[in-house]
Amino acid sequence: MRPIHDTHVAQPGLAVVEVAAADDATAFAVQDLLAANYAIAPGDRTVREPGVRLRCFLDLRREPGS
Repeated sequence: MRPIHDTHVAQPGLAVVEVAAADDATAFAVQDLLAANYAIAPGDRTVREPGVRLRCFLDLRREPGS
């Protein structure tokens, strides 16, 4: 995975969430839960290092789906 840069969290309300799970289905299920409550830039693929990792970017300042 690429490093997280200051620009990813440059303002209050921005966050980077990295999910570590045993399998892809679990990682994407967690991402779906976040997407139901927050505006996110979802991850589209997982990385295996160790286990399964998925990173998504949240914008708590915006409504989901905007």
